[in-house]
Amino acid sequence: MQSEDTPIESLRNLGPKSGTWLREAGITTVEELRRLGAVVAYQAVQQQRCGVSLNLLWALAAGLEGIDWRELTEERKEELKSATAD
Repeated sequence: MQSEDTPIESLRNLGPKSGTWLREAGITTVEELRRLGAVVAYQAVQQQRCGVSLNLLWALAAGLEGIDWRELTEERKEELKSATAD
């Protein structure tokens, strides 16, 4: 069980580089990510860094669901991708 101040890097699917990117975007804990959601967090990182791939979005969404990012269905990936276009 994760507490409110669990560092963002401890979320499944995230490594040091994505943790740094999220911190640069002002997201430092898993709880902050949970409140914002994967799409908003991904967009925040995109504003800080050019060329961030959709793999980060998949990692964030899957991490919040407690699964490996490769377990996301194509349908779920399309939903997430569509949500970034809004």
